[in-house]
Amino acid sequence: MVLASLRPEQDIVTSPPTLWPRSFTLEHYVDIWKELPFATLYRNTIVFAGLVTVVSLLFDSMAAYALARLEFRGREAVFVIILIMLMLPFQITLVPLYDLLNNLGLVNSFTGMIVPRATNAFGIFFLRQFFLSLPRDLEEAARVDGASEWRIYWRVVLPLARPALLTLGLFHFQFNWNDLLWPLIMTSDTSRATLPAGLSLFMGQHVTQYGLLMAGAVLSLLPVIVLFLLIQRSFVQGIATTGLK
Repeated sequence: MVLASLRPEQDIVTSPPTLWPRSFTLEHYVDIWKELPFATLYRNTIVFAGLVTVVSLLFDSMAAYALARLEFRGREAVFVIILIMLMLPFQITLVPLYDLLNNLGLVNSFTGMIVPRATNAFGIFFLRQFFLSLPRDLEEAARVDGASEWRIYWRVVLPLARPALLTLGLFHFQFNWNDLLWPLIMTSDTSRATLPAGLSLFMGQHVTQYGLLMAGAVLSLLPVIVLFLLIQRSFVQGIATTGLK
């Protein structure tokens, strides 16, 4: 991908193909800002993926704390329902969800793109497994001191869950950053489109602009790589302590 983004278009489609470019050029990295409103696409993707990540972490952690620590009638049934939702393909709910958002006038808006992603069955399951592994001693000590459940969740449990939250945050950010289908369906113009939807314009029925497509893919990959490098230690710890393989 990187080598293809650095070679002229005629060199990419030459036959027989070669792995190493015959010549190098940066024209694709320059032209992509002219061919597409790339800055707008970048901004939209950051807003969409970033807000979904933050909101999902909040709601996922609240639901997971309730399922892991609070005793209430139907708790196991709720958890089973969440597991069933985890098994359902997203495409099953795509049409009725779009119809609902269209009736609410939320199509082609950040609100319509973000609200359906405000919580995630995998995120709830992931954090519940982590919360179950935490010792209850600190929570019991906080209750003895008169702390409410909200204060225990916010001041005791969440700081201890930092590795799991960072790991899940990376999962959420990466999934929504790379998602093509949902933003493509929910947006009707480039003012709200994301990078994957914008880059798909370079893939036509008869012609594919490989150089521009590869340059855009490299640029779109950079934020995910930087995020992973920043939290890689917590990422490994979060995976290990939740028991997921």
